[in-house]
Amino acid sequence: MASALTAEIPDRPSTRRPGAIILARHGEPALSRKVKLNARQYRDFWARYEVLGILPGQTPPEKLARFVARAGTLVSSTRLRSIESAAALAGERQVIQHEVLIEAPLPPPPWPDWIRLSPSVWGFLARFWWWFFDHHDGQETRIDAETRAGDAADLLIGYAERGEDVVVLAHGFFNFMIGRALRRRGWKLTSSEGYKYWSTRRFERA
Repeated sequence: MASALTAEIPDRPSTRRPGAIILARHGEPALSRKVKLNARQYRDFWARYEVLGILPGQTPPEKLARFVARAGTLVSSTRLRSIESAAALAGERQVIQHEVLIEAPLPPPPWPDWIRLSPSVWGFLARFWWWFFDHHDGQETRIDAETRAGDAADLLIGYAERGEDVVVLAHGFFNFMIGRALRRRGWKLTSSEGYKYWSTRRFERA
């Protein structure tokens, strides 16, 4: 039985081999990381990060633009930084938005205010505590996020099974989680640029 997500994919003639799935990270956000924050301040910083778009004036890499030009489907998360990144590549073509692709939460450890760190360090520590100690602070748990990543992988496979490449403009860590889910479903990572802004990771059916 089709899930609510895969049921949204319109039928097209199938081919013997699915297209590739290219997971791309969004562009650089419009929020400076050159600050030192305590845990409370980092929580506010992340809340602002989640609603802001990308820094103006960015030009997406040519390699990513070529992937988009050849793709049959262009997808983004519903966060503004992903929407604007996809729009910078899309031209007049349609971009499909899916909430299932949003980033996993980053609640910081409840440490005292005298500990002040950069947002990058807080992000690493928050992710570590969330991943290994299930510190979710009432937000999405790791188990729930892994279930969502599986749903996202199934959605993208549904697009790819129409025989066309799929490009996804989403988020660094959740793209990593989707990649894990794709590999469990028999897909192989065939090229990777890591997780920096605008980077891509390409998956093909093994």
